[in-house]
Amino acid sequence: MATYNTSDFRKGLKVQIDGEPYIMTEMMFVKPGKGNALYKCKLKNLIRGTSLDRTYKGGDSLESADVETTEVQFLYRSGDDFVFMHNESFEQYEVTSDVAGDIWKYLKDGMACTMTLYNGNAIIVEPPNHVELSVTECVPGAKGDTATNVTKPATVETGAEFNVPGFIKEGNVIKIDTRSGEYIERVSN
Repeated sequence: MATYNTSDFRKGLKVQIDGEPYIMTEMMFVKPGKGNALYKCKLKNLIRGTSLDRTYKGGDSLESADVETTEVQFLYRSGDDFVFMHNESFEQYEVTSDVAGDIWKYLKDGMACTMTLYNGNAIIVEPPNHVELSVTECVPGAKGDTATNVTKPATVETGAEFNVPGFIKEGNVIKIDTRSGEYIERVSN
């Protein structure tokens, strides 16, 4: 298995510590007046989501994590699980709702997603940064609420609810940022 020396440390690096995969979320190089250079790292566990802080001396090394990021397509929901298909090998992955998290709010049939695999098992599934969803249910906006930043809840085709501006109505297609869950714009009337 490959190893990374401290000179290779950077944000986004996937490493293995105590047999579990971690991603380096922050890395700070510190050169004290005397002694070795230090590398202060913040690492996030890719399976449990916990974080830890570690400091390494110049010359230390870490094993690379056996993780693979691949493009998949959402096929369907099976109870609480989600089924995805690899775009090239057509292999199917069943992902539990624990791994998927809040991704159900954005998933439409056939949607392209990014999946991170560890030892052949899905540990992270990410939808595209922006998705377009059709509004299926929404209360009408009140008269006079057009000039201010008044928002109201709207239910979209996936069953999720988002806060949208008062002018949005049923049948509109809206663009949502999947990283924050916030409304971006109206795509169509």
